[in-house]
This record gives sequence, structure tokens and C-alpha cells, in this order.
Amino acid sequence: MENSEKLKNSKEVIAYLAERFPECFVAAGEAKPLKIGIFQDLAERMAEDPKVSKTLLRTALRQYTSSWRYLHGLKAGMSRVDLDGNPCGELTQEHIDHAKQALKDSKEKVFGPRKEKPAGKKPRPRVKKVDPAKLAVEQNVKVLLGKSPVPATIKEVTRDDVQVELKTGMSVRVKFDHIVL
Repeated sequence: MENSEKLKNSKEVIAYLAERFPECFVAAGEAKPLKIGIFQDLAERMAEDPKVSKTLLRTALRQYTSSWRYLHGLKAGMSRVDLDGNPCGELTQEHIDHAKQALKDSKEKVFGPRKEKPAGKKPRPRVKKVDPAKLAVEQNVKVLLGKSPVPATIKEVTRDDVQVELKTGMSVRVKFDHIVL
């Protein structure tokens, strides 16, 4: 990368900040808590740097401080650091609590929908073990195909499975545990 080449995104800016200020920013691993108001210090030190615009610098700093690894690193007893890595104040409990809540909210935003989907949908019907002796040809049953039970009529019962005809006319062979009475 040439010195005059402008950085295009937050990821590039964060990598550049880790190069320029290694005692403050890290590209990998647990991040250090940053001094409150560090954006002003960055803006002053990088005012003449043609690689980074102030807007992109602000966006990259926001991304860095809201990342899971940064929020995870905010713990009791840790000191904030300035651009040169000098300690400049302990983390307050209020800031630690805020970081924990922000991390929790962020993870719920990412993982929450996966956990909530099954609760929001109709529960899958409880499948009882079907006694093959109680099944008869021409008996109407429901067959679990995918997530929903589908109406079907039994056409044949064998020792291992059941052949059913769906309402659509399609004939399917299924195991006993896919039959819902």
C-alpha cells in the first residue's frame, strides 16, 4: 500500500491504527479500554494524514469500540489507555455494566432470532410411537413431511414402514415414527 493511497473502509482504518498506535489499538486479541475522548486525540494526530478522512476515522472508531472483543475486554480494575498506551483513568462500574449490556444486546441481535423462531411458530406435533398393529389400509392419518403434518391415507402397511397416499395423489413410503394419529 502506498503512503498516499486512501483507506476505503473501517477494517483498513483499524488495521492502520493498530500499526500507527500499537500501544493503544490491537488488530487481534483482546482490545484495551480506550481513553474517553480519544477521537479528538486521533483527529489531531492524524489531521495531516491523507490516508484517513475524519468521517471514516469516526466510523472505524465506533466499529472498534462496539466490537465484541472490545466490549469483552472492559473489566473491573483495567485502566483506559491513550494513543501511546499510557494509563489515563480506571474503568468505572457504570462503563463496565454498559459494556456488558451492549455485548449482551449485540449477541442477542445476532443469535436471538435463531432461538426465537421456534417459539414464535406453531410447535411441532408430539409424535407418539405408532403401534403398527393399529394401522389399517384406507385409514386417514397425518404424515410428518418437513415441519408440518400432511393428511394422507394408508395404502399398505409392511413390517418396516407404511406406504401412504397424500392428498396430492403422490405415494410415499415412510417410517412409523412419521405417522401422527
